[in-house]
Amino acid sequence: MATMRNRLKQIRNQKGITQEELAKAVGITRPYLSDIERGVKTPGGDIIIRIANYLKLPVEEIFFTITVNHGEQIRTAYTEKTEKTA
Repeated sequence: MATMRNRLKQIRNQKGITQEELAKAVGITRPYLSDIERGVKTPGGDIIIRIANYLKLPVEEIFFTITVNHGEQIRTAYTEKTEKTA
């Protein structure tokens, strides 16, 4: 399952990019970028892609992590199998 995480501020700082610079480059306001970095706002797909392209990184590296809940995976597989045979 993919869950949202936000490494945007960390990555932006590592690259020496200001909020103002990144916001202008991707066509959003600096306060909106700040809200994204703090997890107050969740950007739409188009903004996520523009940010990733500007930073030259995969979207997943900035915004997502893959976590596996094996118990949920097993329950889901069992439920789907049971529903198909019923």
